[in-house]
Amino acid sequence: MDIATIIGFILINGLVFSAMGMSSVGIGGYIDIPSMLITVGGTFGAVFVSFPLDSVKNLVAIVKNVFIVKLESPVDIINTIVQLAEKARKEGLLALESDINNLSNEFMKQGLQLAVDGTEGELLRDILTTEIEFIEDRHKKAASVLETIASLGPAFGMIGTLVGLIAMLAGMDDPSTIGPNMSVALITTLYGSMMANMFSIPIANKLKYYSAYEIMIKTLILEGIISLQAGDNPRIIKTKLLSFLDSKTKQIIGTD
Repeated sequence: MDIATIIGFILINGLVFSAMGMSSVGIGGYIDIPSMLITVGGTFGAVFVSFPLDSVKNLVAIVKNVFIVKLESPVDIINTIVQLAEKARKEGLLALESDINNLSNEFMKQGLQLAVDGTEGELLRDILTTEIEFIEDRHKKAASVLETIASLGPAFGMIGTLVGLIAMLAGMDDPSTIGPNMSVALITTLYGSMMANMFSIPIANKLKYYSAYEIMIKTLILEGIISLQAGDNPRIIKTKLLSFLDSKTKQIIGTD
């Protein structure tokens, strides 16, 4: 569970909607069906045009990942690799066969199995690097859906503004239509900005953060397995893997 994301969304929605409720028109004054149709409907219609159906269908799962995520500790990863390296140095790579099924990290299990099976170092690196690249590409595609919503929301808000202004100018001879048409003109812009700044952009940014973190963890594992397979000293492996971490985390794991 990502507490920071939950707190952020509570603050965003709580403060904005509270301010709306305290305004002279109340929350109800900001609800306009034509504006929703133009902004929300138009935005998601354009998203369907921009991406394959599967990418759009996965949007709910993508958003869910922002709130429910389990980040692996690089400290635990490094300690595990160093322990495996110590065992391999004493008993040989084949002795690690019994440890593979006990690993929780699937990427580490895959890489370690390849090493135990005698896969050459360069081929092992190529296989794991390719998987990392495809994972990174999938993450970029997921974030791009949200970034597209962020860019299209305000654009359709502007379209709604123009629609409302045109209708208002066309009905200037009837004062009763000016208010409703002006409402459409302004609220569509509001909806577009809310979709971008209260939803799409924050989630896309968090997804990019998680993606970078996961890629770092997998790259750390890759380098650890390559060094382990090469028979490097566990102390050297630990020092090498510590270079992936910030100074604060290095202090946690230590260098002994």
